[in-house]
Amino acid sequence: MNILSGGLSLIVVSVVMLVALPVLAIDLQSARTEGLVGELPTGYVKALGGGAEISALVSEINDKRKQEYERISRENGQPVDIVAKLAAEQIIAKLPSGAKYQDTSGNWQKR
Repeated sequence: MNILSGGLSLIVVSVVMLVALPVLAIDLQSARTEGLVGELPTGYVKALGGGAEISALVSEINDKRKQEYERISRENGQPVDIVAKLAAEQIIAKLPSGAKYQDTSGNWQKR
């Protein structure tokens, strides 16, 4: 193998890795299934494992939920924390089997 074909191989491998990275991204459902996130009674999610990818997912989900809770709060004249807790009850009730959630006593449970 000459230097040119070795360099070309490295470029091809790099491009394939860059294209494949989005495929490796995890979504909330997958993270729940893998036990990497759990639902909190406050209406938000918490990372239970994983690395930076899970932390980023948790931040993104919690930011979006907070925005939605604030919107609902404004529309209904209810405090944000009440809206979030009511949402948590609905979210937890609909979790798929095996998903983790924290009960109001602070104990982690599986659906």
